[in-house]
Amino acid sequence: MSGRVCVVGLGPGDARHLTPAAADALGEARHLVGYGPYLARVAARKDQVVHPSDNREELHRARHALALAAQGETVALVSSGDAGVFAMAATLFEALEDAGGADVEIEVIPGVTAMTAAAARIGAPLGHDFCALSLSDNLKPWETVLARLRAAAEADFVIALYNPASRARPWQLGEALELLRGVRAGDTPVVFATAVSRPEEEIVVVKLAEARAEMADMRTLVIVGSSATRSLPRAGGGAWVYTPRKAAVPA
Repeated sequence: MSGRVCVVGLGPGDARHLTPAAADALGEARHLVGYGPYLARVAARKDQVVHPSDNREELHRARHALALAAQGETVALVSSGDAGVFAMAATLFEALEDAGGADVEIEVIPGVTAMTAAAARIGAPLGHDFCALSLSDNLKPWETVLARLRAAAEADFVIALYNPASRARPWQLGEALELLRGVRAGDTPVVFATAVSRPEEEIVVVKLAEARAEMADMRTLVIVGSSATRSLPRAGGGAWVYTPRKAAVPA
């Protein structure tokens, strides 16, 4: 008898951002599979089996989830944010393809990703055309990252940068910001949104000319505005950032 794998995104951190569909999938699963710190956010019942693993073991997690489902089990494969955005959903289908398919039911449940959570905190920076890029070169060459970043900057997209820095990659965001300064105006708003919706949340808005790599870590989502993005004073201090729905047409 075939089982079922639900790929579940937990949202950015605040339990209120866990969707009802995701909560249902977690409650229905007998097995919870995921990165240890993410599984720690799930209140597992005594009758549920928790399978934590370390970072960079995504493919192992996906294969394990499929193997459990092939035995007739119900499995929740857990990610943070939205499981389909730089997360476990793509890895699950990679494992499925590598295995030549599997007679199991699969459902990907949408969640709140860091990009939309950060945008909501600061206003509406994604109000017009935007793109999302990961600055990690773990799965693609750094030259490819830079080429895509330059193309997005020259096309005047608002750009959401995932995975901007880590202990192993402390220099990449600085190089990316230098590239952007060569394309975008120095007064372009840049949002550094760290640990969005968690108790340690910190959101900083600076001009591109003032943006520095040390303002971010792996918990940070960076949003770089387009030529149309605006910054407005916020009551009580700080700023709102938004991109008008009707962007200016270049001359």
